[in-house]
Amino acid sequence: MKNILSERVRQVPSSGIRRYFDIAAGMKDVISLSIGEPDFVTPEGARRAGIASIERGETKYTSNSGTEELRRAISAHLLKHYGVSYDAGQEIVVTVGVSEALHCAMLATVGPGDEVVMPEPSFVSYQPSIVFAGGRPAVVATKVEDKFQATAGAIEAAVTPQTKGILIGYPNNPTGAVMPRERLLEIASLAERHDLLIYSDEIYDRLTYGAEHTCFASLPGMRDRTILLGGFSKDYAMTGWRIGYACANPEILGAIRKIHQYVIMSAPTMGQACALEALRNGEADVRRMVQSYDERRRRIATGLNRIGLPTFEPMGAFYAFPDIRCTGLSSEAFCGRLLEEERVAVVPGNAFGACGEGFVRVCYAASTADIDEALNRIERFVKRTSASAVNGRKERKPAAVHTR
Repeated sequence: MKNILSERVRQVPSSGIRRYFDIAAGMKDVISLSIGEPDFVTPEGARRAGIASIERGETKYTSNSGTEELRRAISAHLLKHYGVSYDAGQEIVVTVGVSEALHCAMLATVGPGDEVVMPEPSFVSYQPSIVFAGGRPAVVATKVEDKFQATAGAIEAAVTPQTKGILIGYPNNPTGAVMPRERLLEIASLAERHDLLIYSDEIYDRLTYGAEHTCFASLPGMRDRTILLGGFSKDYAMTGWRIGYACANPEILGAIRKIHQYVIMSAPTMGQACALEALRNGEADVRRMVQSYDERRRRIATGLNRIGLPTFEPMGAFYAFPDIRCTGLSSEAFCGRLLEEERVAVVPGNAFGACGEGFVRVCYAASTADIDEALNRIERFVKRTSASAVNGRKERKPAAVHTR
């Protein structure tokens, strides 16, 4: 049979993150710094709330939008932390993680021929979500020299008459960058000037270190122009519970809900009970995790820089993004050989976009013992590899010079 698969599916590669996770899973003595998943267990109170929900027999569907109690709690949470208010009945839908929220948001607003401007490096599902909706990603490269922060000037240069919106994700995966309010205000101004939507993925909003997170929807005039995406996987160590949410004005949210109800029906009932308890009583747990990540962040950034892999200081999420170009290896070759030779799994930077080439993503949501041992192994590998690269350059004969 010919052309069984759709063109959209053929355009999209498999996840570069999962590839290395799957390889590492079949090997022994591997330290995995590849998957962006907290090493904490979901806080006890939230776990017990999920268990209690099951024991009460709450194993049926909820409303398509999610339980009213959880939507009200999300609304109160956003108002408390960021001063932005959403109506729990018409402007919030609970989804199966933020990935589903993003997918539904794209399907609800992007059509064939529409363009979405997106800074890179960025999370691996951004481009596929745009493509699956029939749109075209318009990529804007960010640079380590700019602290991997997107600039309004670079974004505006990519805007065309076909541009529908701008997709941003800060704190950023994979770089750990955080956007200052001033730069977000500049992006808000251009969005208003060109009448563009903003898709703002803020899944790591609580995980910042000495930098303040600004909720894009809280900026002047941006609430009704923004589709705010958030969730519980990272802040509350709830990856397996699969609970996220989307917030938007009633017209957009209604369209997102329509897709959600046909594709998913409703998010896991017991997961919603867990998330509700996390919002009500999980603040101390969040602060404890942030403090621990902060210590590990400094530990791994210091270690990578000492080894000779220049590392931008990550101010959010739980990733470092070291520059590995000194080794003479591509990102793919570095990760493949590091895994094979030293049993350390990290993710090539080009999995997050072409401008990530020359970097790798290292997740520091791991124990300090694993981080220290991983750094020892990476140092051995870098010394060995860098020495080989230098010797190779010395042994290489000069190229012949041809004259006319």
